[in-house]
Amino acid sequence: MKRYLPITALTVCIILFSLPGKAQSTIKHDKILGADISWLPQFEDQGKKFYDDDSTAKDAITILKEHGFNYIRLRIFNNPRADSGYSKKGYCDLDQTLKMAKRIKAAGLGFLLDFHYSDNWADPGKQHMPSAWKNADYAQLQDSVTAFTEKVLKALKQQNTLPDMVQVGNEINHGMMWPVANIKHLDTLAAMLRAGVKGVKAVDKHAEIMLHIACGGQNKESRFFLDNMISRKVKFDIIGESYYPEWHGTPAELKANLTDLATRYKQDVIVVEYTKYKNEVNDIEFNLPDNKGKGTFIWEPLNYQEAVFDRTGHENDFMKVYPKIAEKYQIK
Repeated sequence: MKRYLPITALTVCIILFSLPGKAQSTIKHDKILGADISWLPQFEDQGKKFYDDDSTAKDAITILKEHGFNYIRLRIFNNPRADSGYSKKGYCDLDQTLKMAKRIKAAGLGFLLDFHYSDNWADPGKQHMPSAWKNADYAQLQDSVTAFTEKVLKALKQQNTLPDMVQVGNEINHGMMWPVANIKHLDTLAAMLRAGVKGVKAVDKHAEIMLHIACGGQNKESRFFLDNMISRKVKFDIIGESYYPEWHGTPAELKANLTDLATRYKQDVIVVEYTKYKNEVNDIEFNLPDNKGKGTFIWEPLNYQEAVFDRTGHENDFMKVYPKIAEKYQIK
């Protein structure tokens, strides 16, 4: 006769954490105070250290967490070692991403993965086709986008570090993988985005999908992009906006745009890149209608523009802003 053990809460927990791909689950972050620190491995290889306010050297991830940050964003390139790639040492490739993902999850932080779908930087001024895909036809290119996305996420799942949120493309308001899917070819662009979403959902049905555009204070352009992708059945959960005032207008224009987007669309809104106007950006984001402002990500705060560390790696006055923001908006 078979004997069955009673199912208890402890038993369930043990089973869940023994299953592949389950241990990556973390606390749900209803409000996000995030940072893109993709340069960190490169800085560490160069010997750079980071210090808290007691001048104690620590992991930069730990210091950020201690100051209210609860989410980390990483960018990933297809093949940064390619001839026209980002880094011959492979920074921001899959191997580096796997290592960083372990550190993020070990710290108990949320994880946003940013697919550039390029061997190098992708932004509104350049969206270079990955070298391995240059000769692909229309159907092959869609399959390649799906396959690469699946490959990355399966590797992350294998080590129990799946991202909680995934960007399908980086600053894609002018399109992606030029010239094939530039903004002049809306049907093609939508097809490539659907292919990316398909790759994400094949591995993790629960991951939140972000479409990321660089139109912080530009409402007309934001709406043009979103309306066209929605009408072409691109499924996504979050509208991501970059905000750099030198390109995207004043804080008042940012507020007007995000308020309209939060009112007009069902998706949540995140300022997924910014550096200046730290208090203003977070105040705008966390006061959007219907609590649609999910959070913010400062871009490369270790070393870019208004960085939160000085050139010697010590905390500066910009870092002191964040515990106050976290307390003000009860970010955990």
